[in-house]
Amino acid sequence: METLLVDYLPLVLFIGIALVIGIALLVAPFAVAYQNPDPEKVSAYECGFNAFDDARMKFDVRFYLVAILFIIFDLEVAFLFPWAVALKDIGAFGFWSMMVFLGVLTVGFVYEWRKGALEWD
Repeated sequence: METLLVDYLPLVLFIGIALVIGIALLVAPFAVAYQNPDPEKVSAYECGFNAFDDARMKFDVRFYLVAILFIIFDLEVAFLFPWAVALKDIGAFGFWSMMVFLGVLTVGFVYEWRKGALEWD
């Protein structure tokens, strides 16, 4: 029984340290923050526009297009990190598979660019 408790000691220490750090990070802003509210600081912020009209106003479709493009290329980077770490193990097939993936994304990016999806006029 004692060896079982010794085996779980690092896990208990990890959870304890994580709890202490989490609570400290939650309490620290209230303890050290400079309290000076003004109307500009506590006003609502909506998509880069000044707060006017109601919350159901129409936005330009380019906001959504840029958000979708960001998600696509952000996911591309998320696939690149594990690929780069495992590149030595996956060999030439893994390398060329990623090159095809990046090629398809590059073709899509060039298409967006030519269609003017990245213009902000």
